[in-house]
Amino acid sequence: MTEKATTAMGAGPKQKRGVLHKLGLGLISFVGLGLLAIYEPWPKPPIGAIESSSDEQGQWPIFAGTPGGTRFSQLTQINRENVQGLSVAWTHSTGEVERTGAENTAMFASFQATPILVADNLVGCTHRHRVFALDPATGKQKWVFDPELTPTPRGDSMLKCRGVATFEDQSLPAGAACRTRILLGASMQVFAIDARSGNLCEEFGNNGIVEVPSPGAEAKDEVQLRSPPVIVDDVVVFGSTMFDIYRTDSPSGKVRAFDARTGELRWEYDPIPRDKANPAYASWGDDSAEYVGAANAWSLLSADPVNKLIFVPTSAPSADFWGVHRAGDNLWSSSIVALDATTGKQVWAYQLTHHDVFDQDLASMPILLELTVKGKKIPALVQLTKRGHVFVFNRLTGEPVHPIVERPVPQYTDVEGEVLSPTQPFPTVIPPLVKAGLKPDDAWGFTPWDKGKCRDLIKSYRSDGLFTPPTKQGTIFMPAGAGGNNWGGAAVDPRSGIMYVPTLQMPQIIKLVPREVTGTPREPGQGAEEGIFPMKGTPYQADLSWLVSPFGAPCSAPPWATMSAVDLASGEILWTKTLGTVANLTSYAPPLKLGAPWSGGPIVTAGGLTFMAGTTDRKIRAFDTETGDILWSDTLPAGGMAVPMTYSWKSEQYVVIAAGGNNLFPGPMGDSVVAYKLKSGWRW
Repeated sequence: MTEKATTAMGAGPKQKRGVLHKLGLGLISFVGLGLLAIYEPWPKPPIGAIESSSDEQGQWPIFAGTPGGTRFSQLTQINRENVQGLSVAWTHSTGEVERTGAENTAMFASFQATPILVADNLVGCTHRHRVFALDPATGKQKWVFDPELTPTPRGDSMLKCRGVATFEDQSLPAGAACRTRILLGASMQVFAIDARSGNLCEEFGNNGIVEVPSPGAEAKDEVQLRSPPVIVDDVVVFGSTMFDIYRTDSPSGKVRAFDARTGELRWEYDPIPRDKANPAYASWGDDSAEYVGAANAWSLLSADPVNKLIFVPTSAPSADFWGVHRAGDNLWSSSIVALDATTGKQVWAYQLTHHDVFDQDLASMPILLELTVKGKKIPALVQLTKRGHVFVFNRLTGEPVHPIVERPVPQYTDVEGEVLSPTQPFPTVIPPLVKAGLKPDDAWGFTPWDKGKCRDLIKSYRSDGLFTPPTKQGTIFMPAGAGGNNWGGAAVDPRSGIMYVPTLQMPQIIKLVPREVTGTPREPGQGAEEGIFPMKGTPYQADLSWLVSPFGAPCSAPPWATMSAVDLASGEILWTKTLGTVANLTSYAPPLKLGAPWSGGPIVTAGGLTFMAGTTDRKIRAFDTETGDILWSDTLPAGGMAVPMTYSWKSEQYVVIAAGGNNLFPGPMGDSVVAYKLKSGWRW
């Protein structure tokens, strides 16, 4: 989808906060039941000492550390032996909340940027795409660039910036303006900015700006560029975001590539085959490929610069939960697609959800590494899914590294004219990371009373396991449309082939409501009815909500969020730990270690640590990569709903996280960038 998937995390800010606050009150009511035994313990201080750090190896020049998205750092100065010596080095406020009133105006506002280290600056962007450059040692602002967006009400609700990219123009002399430039997508514009001064690069587009057309858009920012691009040689490649749950004839989800020097459009790729001569066109019944939209890559792309390949995780076609108008498998929606970076031609593709009416967008960034399987070294690609599946491919050929099998899936539907795919692809070797499906006997509660209420609720909905389609009766999605895993993805240590991955383990209800029953909700960004999404062009609106007890707690057993370590070669899950506490769900909730709603993702370092923030308890944590034990944590000024990064500057290692909260979650909103380093002279 777009990112209404995260809206599925509660069906709207007011309802979301109400549900989570009720959860906190329910927890308080039952502290006496012995749940205090599962408080998150304070870590024991380990022995450690500060060592020098290699600045050369300590760069983080791209969103995920590398074009292949491993989120791995070779730095070891901060390690499992001394991580207890971490403390705040500096905090920078972007001023965005005070400047724009973001806490009250942007429904899905969240500061989710991962800064990059480039040209002696730490460069990031606010949710309104203001680009800032900070001193890496002090956090002092050196320059700022404001694209001065004027969003429509719908566009304002979607604004988000996860980061920027950088390009080095070797044809220009050292020190020349725009030799090192920042590439930014904002709304439907691409900006090129000098990395040292923050000034626009005049030779790029029209005085530093390229206007990107979006045919078929009802508003100028119905489609947006908001994830950082990937760059191969001098080709800059962007995916796009849109409200694909909004209408059946959404705009195209094209991937677009631009010349990094001039801004010239180099190529476009549409995941939906518009040409009847394309063999994939036949997978779109009634010529629906001619008008159905979306299938966009709203999340993060990855790249193999050596082999000149771009890897695109595509989303569901419009309108997510109703596919009567688009019979067939609908290639290449909900697929992983490999493109030639020079030409945009499709090299290979593999569809991971046929005829997607389940909101099974490929939300996470494809991860590239060299993986040794049964003694053979393979150029691998790892693709996570919202349903907790892990697929592994040879990234050059598209051949599955671990076999993928087609299995029969539920076929019941009460939606007239809907024809479901009889089978869906399932990975083998690596087991699912999330329990699939929810039956009455799986109901959970603090007491027999609320457990019984959950059991009755589960009985009232359709729940036949994975790929149970949306129904008028109401369908339980377990895992939910927000995951499993989502845009935050995972981190991989390429030396060991071990992946560190967070998952959400909470059930959701999807109900198709006949349009005449509820009327038409208002536009997104204009106070739309909580949980109701229009799906214009269909007989239904989509009602999304969490499946929770009268106390507001999920009707599935905790933990409700986990962090796991997975051996990608053998498929073994090495450890799984609860991720987060329910502290901060209300001002009274104790820090019970039951798992917490989260957004963002992890990084992993050669120091034996996995850093992850993103939970509603506002913590950033360091997990021991070998055991999963939490060795260190700190409370952020607002939730760190982003992916952290780490770098070395003047022989000191820093860990940085954007702490901005999320309007869909409880807790304060913020606009802070927080940097940590080891205390000077720290010793046990």
